Amino acid sequence: MHKINLFFLAICTVILSSCDVQSQSKLGNILKQLPTTANPSALEIGQGIKQALEIGTSKGADQLSAKDGFLGNLAVKLLFPPEAQKVEKTLRSIGLGSLADNVILSLNRAAEDAAKEAKPIFVSAIKQMTITDATNILLGNKDAATEYFKRVTTAQLTAKFSPVVTNSLSKVGATKYWGDAAGKYNKLPLVKPVNTDLSGYVTQKAIEGMFIQVAQEELTIRNNMNARSTTLLQKVFGYADKNK
Repeated sequence: MHKINLFFLAICTVILSSCDVQSQSKLGNILKQLPTTANPSALEIGQGIKQALEIGTSKGADQLSAKDGFLGNLAVKLLFPPEAQKVEKTLRSIGLGSLADNVILSLNRAAEDAAKEAKPIFVSAIKQMTITDATNILLGNKDAATEYFKRVTTAQLTAKFSPVVTNSLSKVGATKYWGDAAGKYNKLPLVKPVNTDLSGYVTQKAIEGMFIQVAQEELTIRNNMNARSTTLLQKVFGYADKNK
């Protein structure tokens, strides 16, 4: 295979020298698309992984921070907190389904607001990544990059998301809707009152949603050759494919 590639390159070189400028440009583009046989250097691995993660995290953050980024994505959509699901069920059973819907809508809007803060945190983590980190991610498990981000960004994401979520919950009416829902439920006879740290819950679920999205983007680049949009990504992840 290598001999065939070398022979083809030699023929192209001869042809290229006799072509006009326009033809040279077209043939040059073809040559750029030829598979490379050399393994990437450690520096290229580092650059390739950082490039891939910048693309993936940026795309993921943009998707989740858009309107309905959480609400319209079943993988990350926020529902009533587990300990309060009986509240939702009860409200719907007594004709207060619209109140339950408003709670769910407002929780997801708060998460979408918080997601806007994620991109610079991920970018900072990528910049601090060492070549060893990059190599371990490239040749590691399919979620190696996601696990790296969990390890180095969770504390920062929590600190950044928390005040945004608290403000957003008030802005979108979640605090009021939740207060109304919990209040009506807690007044029912023979029920155990529910008290939930709504801001803490939304912050946690927003961060979990970010990592779910990052994991999906990581899988796309690892498994979908069309997602390797640059020569460097093709070289680096092609090397990883051969070493699986």
